[in-house]
Amino acid sequence: YLDFFSFSRFCLLLFVTIKTLVFPSETSDSYVEMVPLKPLQLKAFTLCMRLATELKGEREVILFAYRTGDYDELNVWRELDGRLSFYLSGDGVFFQVPELGALKTHLCVTWDSSSGAATVFMDGRKSLTKIYKKGHTIRAGGKVLLGQDPDSYLGDYDAKQSFVGEVCDVNMWDSVLPDRTIKDLVSGKRVQRGNVFDWETIQLKISGTVEVIHREL
Repeated sequence: YLDFFSFSRFCLLLFVTIKTLVFPSETSDSYVEMVPLKPLQLKAFTLCMRLATELKGEREVILFAYRTGDYDELNVWRELDGRLSFYLSGDGVFFQVPELGALKTHLCVTWDSSSGAATVFMDGRKSLTKIYKKGHTIRAGGKVLLGQDPDSYLGDYDAKQSFVGEVCDVNMWDSVLPDRTIKDLVSGKRVQRGNVFDWETIQLKISGTVEVIHREL
């Protein structure tokens, strides 16, 4: 039994709209800066997004870039050979997973400094755990971009590394979410929103040719 207010809330949930970023072509000047809710001084994180790209085995593709003045603090890549990887100020950690394609994939990356545990989730399926950068801290004071990999602070972009495709629902937490919560995210259930990036309220600064599409879930 649903009273009027519960039914109204239920109907609103059925018609939730979400903004989607479309990067239509390979460029060296199209990107989106995401403004965080808090400084990215991180000893753990969960980063999730939904994305699709038809760049298959042609080149490496940047999926997420966080750079301070001197370092790539956190970069997430689709490598040339299709593996997914992320880098924390140096050498990266790589995962052999199903290759991204034109069908939208829910992707999450998690890391915990205390143990070094690093994992990838694709549509709720968890990879093996790898030990990476135990004791490391991601430093604050940088900029987060979608679409480009800055080789200097907000500059030196390479079109051959740019993202081409569609991305949305980018959320980040300063902790490792439980596996069950990540599965709830995949299915669209309401969970606690990201406290570093919350896609529902996020401030975006768009440069170049990036289209913002609003779709109902």
